[in-house]
Amino acid sequence: MLTLGPIGNTVLAIGMNKIGSLDLSSPAAICASFRHVVGSPMIWLGSAHLAGYLICYMLVLSLADYSFVLPFSGITYAIVPFLGYLFLHENVSAARWTGIVLIFLGVLLINGTPSRTTEPGATH
Repeated sequence: MLTLGPIGNTVLAIGMNKIGSLDLSSPAAICASFRHVVGSPMIWLGSAHLAGYLICYMLVLSLADYSFVLPFSGITYAIVPFLGYLFLHENVSAARWTGIVLIFLGVLLINGTPSRTTEPGATH
């Protein structure tokens, strides 16, 4: 789960960078842009990763509290800049790296708490 989302988003970004700006100026241009996006293998690959992420996310939500899972999945925000730097050649500023360290420290704090505080299947 922690890698499928960032990899899927990175592959989508690579695909969209290859496609370029979409022309939304007319219905015909929108249709042409749609065909470019739908015809891109990178878009399909990125979408498949994101679908896998969604399935894993639902599975994890069945095993742990939402208040644990969502903040813990924040570690993906620390992975994304690395992928952007490595594969998209983006410049990541010192302020962003500092934010990444803070996110990572927050995830470490959350990891020290119980993942489930409610009974499975219990709703309020």
